[in-house]
Amino acid sequence: MYKAKVNDKEFEINPGKSPDVFLVNGEEIKLDLLKLKEGSFHIIQNHHSYNIEVLAINVDEKNMELRVNNNNYRVQLKDQYDELLHRLGMDEMTSNKVNDLKAPMPGLVIGVNVSEGQSIKKGDVLITLEAMKMENTLKAVADAVVKKVAVKKGSAVEKNEVLIYLQ
Repeated sequence: MYKAKVNDKEFEINPGKSPDVFLVNGEEIKLDLLKLKEGSFHIIQNHHSYNIEVLAINVDEKNMELRVNNNNYRVQLKDQYDELLHRLGMDEMTSNKVNDLKAPMPGLVIGVNVSEGQSIKKGDVLITLEAMKMENTLKAVADAVVKKVAVKKGSAVEKNEVLIYLQ
């Protein structure tokens, strides 16, 4: 069972009797699907033709943006585990918690790209760490604010040592 939110409309989707049949809000839907190329599909459903282009996919957040016959749609998916976490009140616990940046291995700090009080975005490079003659860039895993930078360029660090405190 999946729940799909398309723009602001919600649907419950379940598998049907065969791979090309689905139950959408209890109604049986049969699709004739053809993959044209990577990220581009053609669907025929009830004698109607739909051209679908995948514009963006975020696997971690289980959402995507699609263009269907030149109309854009934002789709958010939830499976039975997401629903269980929601019913238990645990769905927001992981998304709001920002962990401090820790050293994944022992090494030498060769670059610090942030300062205290700085706002950072997911994917920003925070620190460059040299370990075993290789440079490793450590990136932000979520949007946050730098609370404290615990190391400076030239610092030797151990595995799991906190490098940057985030809030």
